[in-house]
Amino acid sequence: MREKIVLIDGHSILNRAFYGVPDLTNSEGLHTNAVYGFLNIMFKILDEEKPEYLTVTFDVHAPTFRHKMFADYKGTRKPMAEELREQVPVIKEVLKAMKIEIIEQEGLEADDLLGTISRTCEEKGLDVAIISGDRDTLQLATEHVKIRIPKTKQGSTEVEDYNAADVVEKYGVTPMEFIDVKALMGDTSDNIPGVPGVGEKTATKIIQQYQSIENAYEHVDEIRPPRASKNLKEYWEQAKMSKVLATIETHADIPFELEKAHFENPYTEEAYVLFQRLQFKNMLSRFDVEAEGNDVEAAFREVKGRDEIERVFAEALKAERVGAAFSEDQGNVLPLFAHPSGFGRIALSWGADEIVSIPCDMDTDFDYLAGKLSELARTVPCFSMCGLKEYLKYLPEAKQENSFDVIVAAYLLNPLKSDYDYTDVAREHLGILIDEKLSDASKACYEAYTAYAAAPVLEEKLKKSGMDSLFSEIEMPLVFTLFDMEQAGVRVEAEELKRYGDQLGERIVDLEKEIYELAGEEFNINSPKQLGVILFDKLQMPHAKKTKTGYSTAADVLEKLAPDYPIVEKILDYRQLAKLKSTYADGLAVFIGEDRRIHGKFNQTVTATGRLSSTEPNLQNIPVRMELGRLIRKVFVPEEGYVFVDADYSQIELRILAHCSGDEQLIQAYREARDIHRMTASQVFHTPFDEVTDLQRRNAKAVNFGIVYGISSFGLSQDLSITRKEAAEYIEHYFETYPGVKKFLDDSVAHAKENGYAVTLFGRRRPVPELKSSNFMQRNFGERVAMNAPIQGTAADIIKIAMIGVNEELKKRNMKSRLILQVHDELLIETWEPEETEVREILKDKMENAADLLVPLIADIHTGRNWYEAK
Repeated sequence: MREKIVLIDGHSILNRAFYGVPDLTNSEGLHTNAVYGFLNIMFKILDEEKPEYLTVTFDVHAPTFRHKMFADYKGTRKPMAEELREQVPVIKEVLKAMKIEIIEQEGLEADDLLGTISRTCEEKGLDVAIISGDRDTLQLATEHVKIRIPKTKQGSTEVEDYNAADVVEKYGVTPMEFIDVKALMGDTSDNIPGVPGVGEKTATKIIQQYQSIENAYEHVDEIRPPRASKNLKEYWEQAKMSKVLATIETHADIPFELEKAHFENPYTEEAYVLFQRLQFKNMLSRFDVEAEGNDVEAAFREVKGRDEIERVFAEALKAERVGAAFSEDQGNVLPLFAHPSGFGRIALSWGADEIVSIPCDMDTDFDYLAGKLSELARTVPCFSMCGLKEYLKYLPEAKQENSFDVIVAAYLLNPLKSDYDYTDVAREHLGILIDEKLSDASKACYEAYTAYAAAPVLEEKLKKSGMDSLFSEIEMPLVFTLFDMEQAGVRVEAEELKRYGDQLGERIVDLEKEIYELAGEEFNINSPKQLGVILFDKLQMPHAKKTKTGYSTAADVLEKLAPDYPIVEKILDYRQLAKLKSTYADGLAVFIGEDRRIHGKFNQTVTATGRLSSTEPNLQNIPVRMELGRLIRKVFVPEEGYVFVDADYSQIELRILAHCSGDEQLIQAYREARDIHRMTASQVFHTPFDEVTDLQRRNAKAVNFGIVYGISSFGLSQDLSITRKEAAEYIEHYFETYPGVKKFLDDSVAHAKENGYAVTLFGRRRPVPELKSSNFMQRNFGERVAMNAPIQGTAADIIKIAMIGVNEELKKRNMKSRLILQVHDELLIETWEPEETEVREILKDKMENAADLLVPLIADIHTGRNWYEAK
């Protein structure tokens, strides 16, 4: 049986993968989609071919000998996208780690290497499989050389296979004749000019008849159509040059030794480390290696028995720093000893050689272990965990002064990654790779050790980045504030929520009937395809946009039509009400607990700007734009004897913009408490302040807030339904009015380009890798991020400071009132009625003095018997 070699065209497959796999980045911000796609293709091929030998060839980006022959030819290759370019050395590093032979040689393209190696190997009696996305390689197909062309679509790979006979069947020419077809038709992507006016069909027909361009030229007057005959005469020299360019070299002088290409087990420990770093988690199952870190695992031990456990805790109490972890320990703890939380084990680490896990048993149930851990949390100088907030329920003695959350610290250092766990922290900050197939006890030990060992490392990195104060003074105290808010929850009237849902349902049914009547027939309103047919085919509305599946019925399309077509306005209302019913009226009900309250989660390690997010359910996304949407706030009510006091920052982002830009006119306007939107309208539209119309004020408001988000003239024109030229003039007049703002925004972009990140007043960094993108839209987005992140991030920092201050003051005074919700710039206090005046004073003080800006911070405060009234 013949041995087999697989040859992979490195750049070609990497390029295919780059455009076939959605963008991926690892926690270091490195683009990885091309590498990921390349490996998927390679693994698929290797699984199918099971070769004895494997080699990957790469281009060296210098003029090849073929192109050097034609110095007058001005063809140029499209430059490689920067996101792809940065992945070339990465895939080479991965292949080397997998002990896979790489061949590259200056002056030779990858297909010349493939051609030479495939000929050499075929002559030695091997079967050859060439993997390439370039159809030029079809000229190399023989009985024993198979060309395999992969296609990647949405992460899945299909492969077309061609031996010599397959090429003839598919293209009607032999592999060698395929060169002549290419010489005639040309290929702009490969710098082959060809003969103008000769396409693929004509070129194929000519070569089928004459077998080569030389023979065709000898019969040039017989060639049809006449235009092809005329052009071949005129461009004969170019045709000959194109043939040379299209011909793959098969006798190049290259240093290839077959034995070096011998393919053995590629799943090495070195490769495993790289796969971990690149975060290709679903590929790790291919490896049968133990993760590094065995020296750490050697210190793991399990502790049982009350006496030994007491001794362990006594030792830990003497330590300067303790890392801790809870473990669900599924299947290893008897149901009798398992806690309702699911936790059946804790782990501790107070040194590199002191890493223990303690399971629950008859002598040491969960409550006993949690109590001992809580004492540790109160006592040791540094108590560290991964995701501390989730465990504070079981650690009532924990204090924010000595607590350290390594997940929060890691998030600050890289806020673009929103799903950190202890394995990520161990890998990125300790250089430890943790095997996902470990036992629960070992995982718990690793988590505790990571919490212990990563704390000083992260602390030092935070200091170097200037974010140590942000971490210790804002983010860590916030962990405890958010925990208090989650525990408090917010009361929801279930019956009122049901009535609200019924009300929505009735209105939805009425809207359906009205829409059917205006359409003249019934159809599925939720089907974009059917809706498009009704609006653009039957009713002949303008602004139709065709997509692959029909007409676009996206919100931006319908909003243009709504003012002139009542049916469209009703469809938009129908969509909003249907979402309200499914997401809120029906969706909120499942989260109401036995105490009639919703205990949602507030997440501080998700958004890149530092803003909080809310889940289970998302209470930060309660609708406010339409009245029926706002009415849902009526179902949120305080307990008996309490009222809601709601405080909302007034224009906080514009005030931050005034401070950061130092623009005198903007600062003065806020100091004089003038109507900022009316003043902007007066300046932009050259209208006396007292004569500004409501429309002008609304438009100026859109400009004011749009500037904060780096709005373009196109975006503003869409928002205000004006021409792009008018929008550009609005923005130009705005910057003339507030020149300090223009300078600040320009400086923010320049700073982010130079340093790679935007920064808030409190030192929070937001990386902006998009600024280096080769894609114009991505770079444009990056510029908007660079403008907005310092403002939005500072606003997030300020509301966090206010939250911490309010929560701590309420607790300090032993008040019954409690902070229960935060929605961007708004805080909601469930206030015991006798404390209302005091709560209003606390809110005003803590919110308006959260930061010392050049303009005053203003908090608008309202009281109500439900959230709707308070807002």
